[in-house]
Amino acid sequence: MKTVRFIVAAIAVAGFLWVAPSFAASPDKYQVTGEVVEVSDSMIVVMKGKERFEIARDAGTKVEGTLAKGSKVTIKYKMTATSVEVKPEKAAKGAKKKAA
Repeated sequence: MKTVRFIVAAIAVAGFLWVAPSFAASPDKYQVTGEVVEVSDSMIVVMKGKERFEIARDAGTKVEGTLAKGSKVTIKYKMTATSVEVKPEKAAKGAKKKAA
């Protein structure tokens, strides 16, 4: 009986560990559709109307079809913070300055 409970518990834990990454908080995915105005090994520049999108790329970027200047593309991307600088809070409005 204990063996059966152990097996069931082991299967439940394995199932949870297999599914857990899909529950992890991850940034939303974004996409932009427009015309390629510049392309290099490290970046794709797309114009969507009057907006310019500069999107980084690397060897792992999946490209379907021929990517060239003038091509109409839809690019799916994520945004990831590379650094964060926290600014000090400003003094509250109306706060009196200490007399020196």
